[in-house]
Order: sequence, then structure tokens, then C-alpha cells
Amino acid sequence: MKKNLGTTDRVVRIIAALIIGALLYTGTLEGAFVTILGIIAIVLLLTSALSFCPLYFLFRISTLPKMEGKK
Repeated sequence: MKKNLGTTDRVVRIIAALIIGALLYTGTLEGAFVTILGIIAIVLLLTSALSFCPLYFLFRISTLPKMEGKK
């Protein structure tokens, strides 16, 4: 897997996952929507931890700066 997520993209994904997690933990949201958001939060955390997004790969998108991708 070649990295395709830059630092800013990873931070935004982590923050979004934490916000979703907080909403789920406090019980602000209810119903089937909770399961869907929980799955989304897990996917966001996994992709940011791996620095790889399968959808970015399919569409040949990379948010890495030019220098960071050459390491």
C-alpha cells in the first residue's frame, strides 16, 4: 500500500471520528443511524492510521505533498 493521505487529511479524519465517537458515547444520536456513523468513524480512524484511503487509490487522488510522497 502506497501512502496517499497527507497530514492535514489525516488530522481532519481523526477529528471527525472523535466528534462522531463523542456523539455516540453521549447518546445524542439514536437508531440505525448510530450503527452507520460508528462504522464511518472506525473507517476514518483506520484510514488515518494507515495513511491510505482505498477510494483515493481508486480515483488516483493523493493529498501528500510532493516531497512527502518520495520518502
